[in-house]
Amino acid sequence: MAGPNNILTKTFVSGAAIAKSVIVMFDSADDTVIVATANTDLPIGISVEAVDGAGERIEIGLIGIFDLKAAGAITRADYVVATTGGEGVAGTGTTAKQQAIGIAMAGVADDDIFPCLITRSQFDLA
Repeated sequence: MAGPNNILTKTFVSGAAIAKSVIVMFDSADDTVIVATANTDLPIGISVEAVDGAGERIEIGLIGIFDLKAAGAITRADYVVATTGGEGVAGTGTTAKQQAIGIAMAGVADDDIFPCLITRSQFDLA
């Protein structure tokens, strides 16, 4: 399986604890990120490292291919959206206006770490 190809990362401030390889979104304050937990959350990137709480500096992948943790089976080329805990899942046909972080570069099973090409987009399979 192809690994990461990190083109652009940026340091943000965490608004809460954030695990490594999860989808994040902006918090209410500028330059602050929190874990995205729903397929309608607007993702900004994927965490490159973990932090234990709010106020810590954290590196976030913004452009490129980054490792992401799967929360279920994902087929290569599926749109990837956030679910509980910021893990990635395949977009579904039951929710309108889903916010994808990107596209799965490999087929994976639950709890696998997989390469995700960040191509943020809104889509509607419903």
